[in-house]
Amino acid sequence: MSTKRGTSGTHTASTATATGSTTETTGTTTSVTTTTKAPIPAQAPTPVQAPIPAPTAGPAPVLVASDLDRTLIYSSAALALGMPDAQAPRLLCVEVHESKPLSYMTEHAAGLLERLTDEAFFVPTTTRTRKQYQRIQLPGSAPKYAICANGGHILVDGVTDADWHASVVRRLAEECAPLSEVRAYLTATTDLSWVRKHRVAEDLFAYLVVERERLPEDWLERFGAWAGERGWTVSLQGRKVYAVPKPLTKSAAVREVARRTGASLTLAAGDSLLDADLLLAADRAWRPGHGELADSDWTAPHLDVLAERGVAAGEEILRRFRAAAAV
Repeated sequence: MSTKRGTSGTHTASTATATGSTTETTGTTTSVTTTTKAPIPAQAPTPVQAPIPAPTAGPAPVLVASDLDRTLIYSSAALALGMPDAQAPRLLCVEVHESKPLSYMTEHAAGLLERLTDEAFFVPTTTRTRKQYQRIQLPGSAPKYAICANGGHILVDGVTDADWHASVVRRLAEECAPLSEVRAYLTATTDLSWVRKHRVAEDLFAYLVVERERLPEDWLERFGAWAGERGWTVSLQGRKVYAVPKPLTKSAAVREVARRTGASLTLAAGDSLLDADLLLAADRAWRPGHGELADSDWTAPHLDVLAERGVAAGEEILRRFRAAAAV
């Protein structure tokens, strides 16, 4: 199937917000809680209803919602180039930070993504802040929609949908302990011998950059239990400990974008526990052979587990997206 991406008129949004710096992690990942059972996705916030575009001739569009870091794009440390140097794929740099190359995809993956953006609504779906997302230069047509801050922001033509952000903020205030309480706990219980940085992302969630080998295991367990009682989730991904409000999900934002575009099929991919709800909300989903979900053997009935790891997995995910969108 080939459905050209297009616009859908003026939209009013429905909930989210973001500031600070978060990057989805690289390296070996570990979760605070692991399970082979699919978690129940959080209910989407009640949106301020944006108009649904009038139906057009031809089949309904396909929506492709994909995580970015360690799913489609990779730092040099996460490439997992296990072959001899002479057989390594050519790489395209898609992100520069402080004048240094930071993230890559294979040149073949870049070509696949360029074609995919003309065949479906491709929606980058990331835990990154808006500022971090805007550093990335992906191949292909500029996405009409993007999701940042783990669902806290829906960008429409690069601009935050204020109504969506506001509705997210309201729901977090009603259902979760405030961010200030979580930050106070982190300040009071952490040790500078193993914490390198305290960070807040878009005034929505918090994370620590830690010395992983020095991280006290009992602290992580205690923090996870404490946060869970207050409506927050905790996960360890590479060198980062994330504390995220339970209602702040990628899936809620993706469902809103699917409603606006009138998509008949939603495809998704991701590698971390923060992607689990996104994968559950899709009609078909994929995860690579690396990452937090792989480490916990996480699965779901409609999920395909790929054998590929590293940047090769990103290429294979795009190949699967195009094949599924064409059916």
